[in-house]
Parts: sequence; C-alpha cells; structure tokens
Amino acid sequence: MSDTTKKCVVLRMDFEDIIGQTHIKSHLKTTIEHGRIAHAQLFSGSSGSGLLPLAIAYAKGLLCSQYEKGTASYIRCANNVNKFSHPDLHFVYPVTTNASVKSNAVSSSFSEEWRQFLTDQPYGSLFDWFKVLGIENKQGNISVKEAEEISKKLSLKSYEGGYKIMIIWMAEKMNNECANKILKLVEEPPKNTVLLLLTEQEEQLISTIRSRCQLLHIPLLSERDIANTLITRMSVSENEAHNASRRAHGDYNKAIHIISQDNEDRVFEEWFVLWVRTAFKAKGNKKAIQELLNWSDMMAGKGRETQKNFFRYCMELFRQALLKNYNTDDLVYFETNDPKFSIDKFAPFVHQNNIYDIMAALEDASYHIERNGNAKIIFTDLSIQLTRLIHKKE
Repeated sequence: MSDTTKKCVVLRMDFEDIIGQTHIKSHLKTTIEHGRIAHAQLFSGSSGSGLLPLAIAYAKGLLCSQYEKGTASYIRCANNVNKFSHPDLHFVYPVTTNASVKSNAVSSSFSEEWRQFLTDQPYGSLFDWFKVLGIENKQGNISVKEAEEISKKLSLKSYEGGYKIMIIWMAEKMNNECANKILKLVEEPPKNTVLLLLTEQEEQLISTIRSRCQLLHIPLLSERDIANTLITRMSVSENEAHNASRRAHGDYNKAIHIISQDNEDRVFEEWFVLWVRTAFKAKGNKKAIQELLNWSDMMAGKGRETQKNFFRYCMELFRQALLKNYNTDDLVYFETNDPKFSIDKFAPFVHQNNIYDIMAALEDASYHIERNGNAKIIFTDLSIQLTRLIHKKE
C-alpha cells in the first residue's frame, strides 16, 4: 500500500462526513425527523458515489432516533453503528467460497472481513471486496441460502426495541431463487423492519422487487466535492486532486485508486495497446491473426470481474480517442504509460463511423461475460470485430 493510501482518513458514518450528496442527505434526514420511513427502499447508483456510507448513516439515524442526542444511550448506539456491530443492523453482500470457507458461503461467514472493508474502503467497489476475499477470479452472488439467513435474522425481535435494519449491498447479485424468497419480506416486512437494497444495476433486479421498493437515485459526485475531499482527507496537492477528480467521473473510489496508483489501469493499458496494434495488423495477416487468437486466450484466462473492468477501461479509452479526434482537448485526460503508444496517433482511427459499433461490441461482450459465456469465444469474436471496425474509413 502506498504512503498516499495510508494518509486516507477513515470516514465515520455520519451524514456530515459523507462526501457531497447534500440533497440526498437532506431528504433522508427529513424522512427520519418526520417518521416517513418506507419499509423497503432501493438506493441506486455507483458505490463510488457513496451508496454504502449513505445507507449506514441513514441506518444510524433510524436506530439511534429513539434516544436523545448527546445522552449515554445515543452515544452507545452511534458507536455500535460506527463499529458495524449494532445488534439491530445487519448486512448482506455477495460472497462465494474461498481458501477459508470451503462450502455454504453466506455473508456471516465473512463478517470480520466485511467490517474491515467498511472501515478501509466504504466507497469500495464489488471488485475491491472480492479482492479482500481473494476471489477476484470468481463471481460472487447472494444465494438462496442467504435468503434463509435474512428471514431468520428479521424474524427476531429488535434487540434495543426500535428498528431492525437489513442492508443488502449489490442487491442485483441476488440469484432468482433468493430474490423470489425474500419477496414476501419486501411486500410485508415485520414491524419496524427496514430493508435497504443497494444496487449499481437496478434493471438486473427482478421487477416484482423493484416495483415494491421506494426508489432513490444516488447521483455521481461533483469534481469539486471529490477534489476537496482528496485535499482535506488525503493531503494531496490541489493540482493532483483536480486531475484525479476529473479522471474519476464522479467516483470517489476511482479517484483514490488514481491517487494511490494501485489501480489496474497500467496493466489494462498494456493489454489494450497489444490488442489494438494486433487487430490493426491482422487484416490479411495470418501471423497477426494467430497473435490475436493468442491474446484472446490470454484474456480468457483472467477472472470475470477483471474482464468486465477491462471492458469498461476500453470503452473509456475509445471515448477519449474520439474526443481527441474531434479536437475537444479540454475533455481529454488520458496519459499513456507506454512511450510508444500515443493517443494523438491512435485517435484518427476512432470516429463517427465506427465508435457506435465498437461500443456496442464491448457492451455485448461484457453482457455475455456477466452471464458466464465462454470467455475464449467472446474475446475472439470481439477481436475479429475490432479488426474490421478499426479499418473503417471516416
């Protein structure tokens, strides 16, 4: 871990400590003050925008609302939430077996790792969580066994006599059996029970759950909010903070990775440069075609989360090339690590006549990877398409 990462201030889960989102925080505080609490709520947005911190701050407000602020009971309640150990606050998140848990993995199997993750990376991504578990080459989910655990926990009486709260992070990772099993809880939760479903892809949740939840969209963070937070909490220079916030596209977690230089962009760039160079040469070149097949084999061996992250990286780099091609330099931030690769030289090959098809091909490939398609076939097909599209005339 870099020195910059070590400087990062651990966030308390208070509304005042959450980055930006002034309107959302005001709305949530108002619902607590007026007692207008929907029993099933769906928070939709990017994890890097503050999904988890907002949900936990909201849970703290609800759980501690029965006590007067400043009293010993209130302080004890708030401290328990801050430590993620409040008896009436429960979490569910995607998991799978790993070196420690060989079978029947459920969220409670990894509660210690989860508390550490929340402490270190409250704005962290699903891939960051999988790295904590050592399962970045697998796909975690929320299984039907988890649904049984949810029902069991919520059937118990509230320990402190107030609300019981269940936060389901990355709710779109519930498989159909799990989603259908908790549907009754969503429709008719026990008294004083609040279900908070957090999702980055609400369209992947079954419609019967979506339609029964009160929906709250969490917008991306502003560049200014991200930059100010980097300056005050990570002690980075103003110039570095503004550069990182610009590249982060409203995602604080991405900004931290950029500042800490522990993200995957360097290796993604290597894969991307090799891919586009080989695809460009492959037209009518048997040797280059074989190299493209070898590249597809190499990519097929990566974990699915890594593959999906790579697709996102490619889409952003193609967008950057398009912006460069059409002289919108003020929106171009890409800085190459490979001295032999220049976005200025690459940009003319990305234009209005091929960008839509390139993006569609990448989105389709990501869709099929998400659904456990054959990675070798997906990457081979994508590479053949790129060979044709990269030669398309403007």
